[in-house]
Amino acid sequence: MDLMGMMGKLQETQRKIEETKKRLDTVLVDEQSTDGNLKVTLTANGKLKSISIDESLLKDKEQLEDYVIVTINKAIEKATKVNQAELDAVAKVDMPMIPGMDEMFK
Repeated sequence: MDLMGMMGKLQETQRKIEETKKRLDTVLVDEQSTDGNLKVTLTANGKLKSISIDESLLKDKEQLEDYVIVTINKAIEKATKVNQAELDAVAKVDMPMIPGMDEMFK
């Protein structure tokens, strides 16, 4: 592949990555505490969209704080995995093979 063709391919890949990032703003990731008393929804880009707290958790501030931290962290981890998988898929398919670059995607 010539240099101009490679540059064009890189620009196309960058455009697809940006489109994927925008689309991930619409992909929702749900997570809940093990007992279902706290539920959160994030976008795959990690933006908190909603939180639902069962009335029973309002009686114990410390327990509620623990639930919020654990549940949001689990949701962030899940959203990060979705985000990374989507962006990796675009990059691997569309990136021109440059010697040594394949090591970056392992």
